[in-house]
Amino acid sequence: MNRKQRIMLIRILAAAALLLALQFVPATGWLRLMLYLVPYLVVGYDILLKAAKGVRNRQVFDENFLMAVATVGAFALALYEGSGDYTEAIAVMLFYQVGEWFQSYAVGKSRRSISELMDIRPDAAYVERGGKIEQVDPEEIAIGTEIVVRPGEKVPIDGVVTEGRSALNTAALTGESLPREVGPGDEALSGCINMSGLLKVRTTKEFGESTVSRILDLVENASSRKSKSEDFISKFARVYTPAVCGAALALALLPPLVRLAMHLPAELDAWIYRALTFLVISCPCALVISIPLSFFAGLGGASRAGVLVKGSNYLETLSKTRTVVFDKTGTLTQGVFEVQGIHHSGMENRKLLEMAALAESASTHPIARSLERAYGKPLDRSRVRDIREISGNGVLATVDGRKVAAGNDKWMASLGVEAIPCHSVGTIIHVAVDGQYAGHIVIADVEKPNARPAIQALKAAGVRKTVMLTGDRRNVAEKVASDLGVDEVYSELLPKDKVDKVEEMLGESGKLAFVGDGINDAPVLGRADIGIAMGAMGSDAAIEAADVVLMDDDPMKIAKAIRISRKCLGIVYENIVFAIGVKLVCLVLGALGIANMWLAIFADVGVMILAVCNAIRALFVKNL
Repeated sequence: MNRKQRIMLIRILAAAALLLALQFVPATGWLRLMLYLVPYLVVGYDILLKAAKGVRNRQVFDENFLMAVATVGAFALALYEGSGDYTEAIAVMLFYQVGEWFQSYAVGKSRRSISELMDIRPDAAYVERGGKIEQVDPEEIAIGTEIVVRPGEKVPIDGVVTEGRSALNTAALTGESLPREVGPGDEALSGCINMSGLLKVRTTKEFGESTVSRILDLVENASSRKSKSEDFISKFARVYTPAVCGAALALALLPPLVRLAMHLPAELDAWIYRALTFLVISCPCALVISIPLSFFAGLGGASRAGVLVKGSNYLETLSKTRTVVFDKTGTLTQGVFEVQGIHHSGMENRKLLEMAALAESASTHPIARSLERAYGKPLDRSRVRDIREISGNGVLATVDGRKVAAGNDKWMASLGVEAIPCHSVGTIIHVAVDGQYAGHIVIADVEKPNARPAIQALKAAGVRKTVMLTGDRRNVAEKVASDLGVDEVYSELLPKDKVDKVEEMLGESGKLAFVGDGINDAPVLGRADIGIAMGAMGSDAAIEAADVVLMDDDPMKIAKAIRISRKCLGIVYENIVFAIGVKLVCLVLGALGIANMWLAIFADVGVMILAVCNAIRALFVKNL
């Protein structure tokens, strides 16, 4: 509870105690009025000031104005009738403030929950100078600086481990409790907590561009992007409040005039009481407060699960997703090519692999790296000379004095070597030594362990169609799609072709989400109804273009994100129906004179408290 909430609680308790004490004070007339004004002003002075400020700024019709008119009117009515019963007016203001305090506490609790989760920006970084560890401001750390992260400390800036081994707690970033083991060469993301050994990390980004800073920026800016439901409520309140004020005025004046015209007693005080009750009932607090709070809680719950949604508008769109389109590499597959087999080798398999790895050793292509990993030993580049690389075909090099060619079947044909076709699915690297065919190596991307369950989870979540787009060859794409259970697959696509395919599918049925991770996915991420980026390993361009970022690259989180969004929207619709429904019933009862001020208090404060309690449920997403 913050200071403002404590002061409000003290005011509420003081006003309640004074009101109770006054029930035993036998005062009458103006003295009684003065005494009862004390608890009224103690609990409601800020509402009166806000109402006056709204009138002065020509922003009259809000809940403060309604409460001020209703309670001041109740005092005036009691004076007019000479009853001296001011309890109702004070009780209305008192219970209204109880509702305001409750919603302030609920919002504060929701914000604290997110703040605690996102309190991952370190205040300091440590560097070793002259054998001593010194504290420095993270914003002053340049790219390439080696920093020290001791056990129990947060990694302040993204970097690569250069020395030491440890386990990193990534829960604040990914929502996962399982620590990640890291050692030299592994990436260490800012915001992770070093759990055991001392690490030295060479920074790869500036503090402001690190993962932790970007996460906080996304969360802080999310509330500025309003959903259609929030816009509807704002527009509804702007029309609704003046309308009910006009209706209350008509209720106070028209029936007495009609009764006078019919030569009946006007009963002005009874109709004014009904109009004041009508005003209290009509206050739209439950809608104005609970709807934004529901979205705020939904965004917070998603953040805690490792899913960053950039705004409540995207949360609403995500809930309507019926088609999910995937890029293949890095999204459904790990983007790590591995040697799957060696066929028709005219020499020992390991020797063939060594010759191919040496020939490709100067290339930066992922295939060259996969050959090197499969060989498993450091390559002696001094054994290789006269390297010639033909982009899109292969390489030609002299290895240990022998001419080695490695590449696709077109490259073999251009060299006059007859390649043996391979029936395995993957990238086929044919190898020829001294002009003679020596065999081929099968290299394939590795499917993510959760990819197939993720597709099944999406269908269980109500997604009607899953599609995979890739630049890979048709046989590779169809094999992956078949393994994973994807409904449709389109292969051999350029980045522009992916955009065209997505545009063809837009508007077919519900909203379309595209999931990607690479820089070439940025255009299609921006074109889809909702773009989802694999954040932890994804490119900066993809993350900037996306509307939703998955912090741990787990495709299972896509279905979870959809379930979170649907729970949030379900709560929003529940609150809208409940609040408007109760309001309408009570308004009719108030106009008919059946409802009194006490029922009006329930219709306003009670509905608001129930709606706020319901909204807070959106924070709890662990078991979705």
